[in-house]
Amino acid sequence: MSPTRIGRIIRRIRTERSLSQQALAVRLGISPSYLNLIEHDQRSVTASLLIKLTRALDVSIEALSGVDEQRMEGLLHQALSDPLLGAHGIPAQEIAALAAQPEAARAVLTLHQAFRAAHHDATRLMLPTGTRVILPQEEARLVYDERLNHFPTLEDLAQHVRADMARAARLPDGEALPPSESNHMIATRLRQLHGIVVRITALDGAFRRYDPDSRLLLLSDLLPRESRGFQLAFQLMLLEGREAIEALLHEIAPSTEDARIVIQIGLVNYAAAALLMPYSPFLTAAVALRYDLDILSARFGVSYQQAAQRLSTLQKPGERGVPFFFVRTDPAGNMTKSFSACGFPVPRQGHSCPQWNANTCFATPGVTQAQVAQFTDGRTFLCFSRTVSGISTGWNDVQPVHAIAMGCDMTRASEIVYSDRLNLQAPAIPIGISCHLCEWTECRSRAHPPLHHRLALDINRRDALPFTLDTGPERPIGG
Repeated sequence: MSPTRIGRIIRRIRTERSLSQQALAVRLGISPSYLNLIEHDQRSVTASLLIKLTRALDVSIEALSGVDEQRMEGLLHQALSDPLLGAHGIPAQEIAALAAQPEAARAVLTLHQAFRAAHHDATRLMLPTGTRVILPQEEARLVYDERLNHFPTLEDLAQHVRADMARAARLPDGEALPPSESNHMIATRLRQLHGIVVRITALDGAFRRYDPDSRLLLLSDLLPRESRGFQLAFQLMLLEGREAIEALLHEIAPSTEDARIVIQIGLVNYAAAALLMPYSPFLTAAVALRYDLDILSARFGVSYQQAAQRLSTLQKPGERGVPFFFVRTDPAGNMTKSFSACGFPVPRQGHSCPQWNANTCFATPGVTQAQVAQFTDGRTFLCFSRTVSGISTGWNDVQPVHAIAMGCDMTRASEIVYSDRLNLQAPAIPIGISCHLCEWTECRSRAHPPLHHRLALDINRRDALPFTLDTGPERPIGG
């Protein structure tokens, strides 16, 4: 982190907190003039002052290290490298300057999203039904990223519901609710408080079905115990979290009804996870177990994916876990869900790097793979991935398989159990956002040449690399 950037970050966060230089200087025990020099990059920040800043501004060290700016730079780099824009070769320093202006940067990303949707309309990309393709999931992803996938009002709601359930069960507090009995307790609350009867039965083409008129909740008998528990929690939080979730949706203001529903489902899922995995006990266990997902999922009676996704939400001010990224992909490389609290540049276009273990773990189903991965800008991450299998509805059904990929900045690797078997001194695995944007020129796994290099074509040679690149000045392919 350069002094130039950290001064800019301090100034931005101070402004967001509506703090004057005078007020922040008092909290830090320094003079306003000295703080002014820091914010204008004329004084460096010592380690002790950095710790004071995290406390005074109530942020993590990662936030001061520029993780938000790095994430925004990655998003802008992907958007502005879109071949449809024809804006090749925008200098990195210009992208960094734009990323330092959060409102302007978000406006550019929103415009790019609207442009992509308009392009789909203009080229008549439609479903067979005639419905035009829009991307509400992308809008939802931006909502979660902007909030580091943490929603305090939903955490408070889940804590309140657990406490109420504990009182009904004559237990001392909500954290004491045993995971082994949570399904029964939630079903009892649905029946006693909301008049909803739960039945486990055979369902054709569905895993959960609720009829508001008859107050009947049907769950498929194919669902494993942890999935039934999550569906019960989803139904409960859908009812009891209605006001809190509506308030969040009003604040978010989705651009379309489809985006609104996608975000609403995501928020209810978040609340259900917070109910089953209460924040403080889950964080305490995660730290003690060094984020071992197999043990965490067993201890809280949830699935591997549910525990992994919950880890990505532990960013409560003053009580933060390790900032993780979370990605779910299918065998074709499609990303069906993603969050990032650590600046990992999750691909928004195209497919992810074939050397990333989110893709290679499909070769070893059910086995966790760990690697140290490095991008061309020098950022390095501990990444760990494994496959999970979905529910098979019958002999002739193709069982869905996904990869769950997580990771964190290498500065936090020692806190994670998955770093134990790695040689952290060995060279990192070079990966890129996607082949079109990746600047690793010696990659034998590359599917496409990078946009900013010409090919060096020679009919008399067959090199080991799939694409031999012109090593002269960068310029757009075809330029």
